Amino acid sequence: MTQPIERERMLTQWGVATDTGGRRSVNEDAVLAQPPVFVVADGMGGHARGDMASRTVVAALRELAERAEPIGRSDVEDALDRAAQEIRATMAADTATPFAGPESVAGTTVAGAVRTERDGVAHWLVLNVGDSRVYRFAEGELRQVSVDHSLVQEMVDAGTLSPAAARTHPRRNVITRAVGTSDEVEVDFWLLPIEPGERLLLCTDGLIGELEDTEIAEVLANEPDPSRAAEELLRRAVTGGANDNVTVVVVDAVADDAPGGGAAA
Repeated sequence: MTQPIERERMLTQWGVATDTGGRRSVNEDAVLAQPPVFVVADGMGGHARGDMASRTVVAALRELAERAEPIGRSDVEDALDRAAQEIRATMAADTATPFAGPESVAGTTVAGAVRTERDGVAHWLVLNVGDSRVYRFAEGELRQVSVDHSLVQEMVDAGTLSPAAARTHPRRNVITRAVGTSDEVEVDFWLLPIEPGERLLLCTDGLIGELEDTEIAEVLANEPDPSRAAEELLRRAVTGGANDNVTVVVVDAVADDAPGGGAAA
């Protein structure tokens, strides 16, 4: 199936790769690549609970992907609110059972991009809650679009910690926002015009914990096929045993007559 983006006759092509990472027994990440919605989610709260939380968010956003009309910010917010309520309801039932402590929690990060339009022009609606990330790679340059909701990011913003030191800080995994850990979901959004030849990278923090931005940019620059690019990033991240689950989505905006692999829509 192919679908042109506005008047410019462009296609969306993508590749997906995910792995437990070698040091985890369960993959608590979840992923959705169903145009116009592309998201990754990283669950937390223990094996079963983290998996439940991330998959609940993906299921809620999949409902948006199956709609015919353009998706807006309020649609995403409503979907994440519904997911949060479902996660909390599941946990309330779980903690009512024997051996489940009242302190038990579950939640998930989510980061992604939704293909939408504004004033008749195709855009990416980028979204983020937590420390999964969205990058934009264009003209040979990798730029992080999303901003982490994490303790170390707050320290970087305050000038008390360098970005380099943040990569190895002992509390780098402490996040300050998640879906399902509170009654309300606070989502950050960015609206970016879709440019021919650009690619987006969506990833959970398992990738960032293993690869520097320079190596990520090298793969994105040298591997034109989005499926192979996603697989190569995953391979490099899990070689030797990654400390966390790793999930990668590479999404390209290409002319409909350009060569390429992966899926297209």
